[in-house]
Formats: sequence, structure tokens, C-alpha cells
Amino acid sequence: MEKAGILNKTKVSENGKKVRKNWTQTWTVLHGGVLTFHKDPKSNAPGASVFHKKFTVDLKGATICWATKDKSSKKNVLELKTRNGVEFLIQYDTESIIVDWHRVLTDTIRQLTRRTETCTRRSPPPTRLGTTGSEAVLTNADVSATRQSVTHSSSSAGDTDQKRVRTKLMKFLMKRPTLQSVKEKGYIRDNVFGCHLATLCAQERTTVPRFVEKCIRAVEKREGLDIDGLYRVSGNLAVIQKLRYKADHEELDLEDGQWEDVHVITGALKLFFRELPEPLFPYSQFNKFVSAIRNPDYNKKLSSIYELVTSLPAANHDTMKLLFGHLRRVIQYGDNNRMTVQNVAIVFGPTLLRPEMETQNIAHMVFQNQIVEFILNEYDRLFYSS
Repeated sequence: MEKAGILNKTKVSENGKKVRKNWTQTWTVLHGGVLTFHKDPKSNAPGASVFHKKFTVDLKGATICWATKDKSSKKNVLELKTRNGVEFLIQYDTESIIVDWHRVLTDTIRQLTRRTETCTRRSPPPTRLGTTGSEAVLTNADVSATRQSVTHSSSSAGDTDQKRVRTKLMKFLMKRPTLQSVKEKGYIRDNVFGCHLATLCAQERTTVPRFVEKCIRAVEKREGLDIDGLYRVSGNLAVIQKLRYKADHEELDLEDGQWEDVHVITGALKLFFRELPEPLFPYSQFNKFVSAIRNPDYNKKLSSIYELVTSLPAANHDTMKLLFGHLRRVIQYGDNNRMTVQNVAIVFGPTLLRPEMETQNIAHMVFQNQIVEFILNEYDRLFYSS
């Protein structure tokens, strides 16, 4: 086995016709010039370790290259074309991993091409028929029988090799740990950005993501609370994306000098919450929070929002408690940073809660801001009431 690992794959063309993209995560194995995609069905029972569905690609005569942006908006995408006219896109978020796959696949295809050319050059000259004397005379029947014998032998040898490879592969897959167990041991982890909050917290065995804690600690430790326009002024986007990459793939040290601009850290923190697949205020609770904030009776409004906040999942509740406590401290320095309760609510309202189906309803934006503003004003009673 030359290489194996988890990749994302989709077919984009077959027999010259484009097909609809359907990205799937696969356990990919390269062996003997054949690339095999093993799909892990969602219906597998917990603890199952075998990828039952598979698709093989013969790399003989194939080509591999980096895909252009018009092929896919994803990063780190390879384009694989087979000699049969089938095209695939292969992708993985970690650049070093996909670069290694590109190298191995390129080398494999190159070696297969060399072997084919060598076999072609070494093929024997045609047998002369109808000769006399000491040379054998081969009839058409003899030639036909010889060809059948050679074909049968080659076919049998090929079948034996395929069975041997299949047996080894199945033994390997039977021993392969599940994707979940590999993640639990820390060998593979989901990205920090774009990961579900509950998944990230479970992975880190906490109820507040470490990235959020690091950002808040860095801003407050540097006495950045009195910086003008905190959370309103945007940091350098290129540096923010660099910080994001570090957080996703390496151990992030915010004490490093390259993150000295506080606006970069606050920008990255806002980006983290913006890219949550489900916002900090869960979709299922959005309409309930809107109904509560519209209640004209202040005490009933407070009681309803208190019940909603306390009923949130631990990861959402504890992350909200830490973030809003930090934003309260930002507001306390409002004379210097010019971030009032209203300004903070305008910045964080659309970031922290939104309806599952995006609409152009301007009222939603008003309610989003009002909910954040209310929680900031009633922070102590919502999070510290007995």
C-alpha cells in the first residue's frame, strides 16, 4: 500500500458530460496503481470500522493537476482525469496533506507510464508463418490456440493478483479504527472555524472553545479595552486569515508579535462566531427570543429571556456568558473606545443570532440588536440569578 487517508471527493465529468457535484468524505487508498475511494455510510452502527461502499480508479493513463478556481471555490483541490474520460475533484483542507497526495499520485502515474512504454519497446517480433526446414511451421489453428493459452494464463495471473490485493486491503480495513475514534485520540481534528460549537467543545472537552477564551484573554490582558472603535474597526483581513489558518492547523500563540494589532484579534473572534454553522443563539430558539423581546411587559420579558438563556445547551450558555461578560467590560470603557451598549449590539446582533432561512426582513435586524442589547443590560440577572 503506497498511501491511505481521508479525503473529500466528487465526480465532475463522465464521458465528456458534466455531472452534478456531490462532495463526500472518503477513506482513500492508493495501491498497485489503483486509487480506491471507500465511502463510510452514515448508517453504520457505532464502532463499525469498515467502509463498505467503494469506487476504484485505475491510474494508468490518468492525469493529475491542481484544479483552477472555475472548477471549485474550495481550497487545495486536485483534478484527476482517467483515461476513460471520467474526471474527479479531490480536496482536503490541510495543505501539507493534499500536497503530499499530489506528489504521490504524480509519481505513481509517471511510473505507470514508464512501465507501459518499456513493455511496448520490449514486445517480441511477429512469428514467421509457413517456414520450412528446421523452423516450426505454425498453422492458423496453432496461433489461435497459443493466443488463447497466453490470454488465459494472463487472465488467471491477473485474477490471482487482484484477489491477493483485495484480501490484503480487507484485512487492513478490518483493523482500521473508526473516524470518530481517531478524532477522539487527537490524530485528526475538525477545524476551529466553521465547526459546530457543540462538536468543537466536545472535541476540546470543555464548554467554551479555547479560541474564544484565548482571544478574550489577549484583548483584556493587553489593556485593549480602551482602544477606540474596539470590535467596530476592522483589522487587516490578510492577517486575520493568517490567524485563522494558524488556529485551524497549529497551536495558536496570541502573544506572538505578528498578532500585536488588537483589531486583528477582535476581527478573528467576530469571524469565528460568523462562521459557526449554527449561530450562538440556536436556530430553534430564534423565534422564541424575538417573541420574548417584543413583550411590552418588562418583567415578563426578563423572565422569558431568562428561561430561554438558562435552557440553552451548555456550550451555547457558557460561551454566551463568557462573551457577554467580556462585552460588558468593553462597554465600561465606552468613554475611551466609544463603544456604547447600542454600538456593541449593532456589531454583534446579526453575528450571534439569525433565522435559519435568511430573509430581507428589516425587522429581524432590529430584533437581533434589541436582544443583544437587552442581555448586555441585564447580564447579572440573566447569568448570576439564583
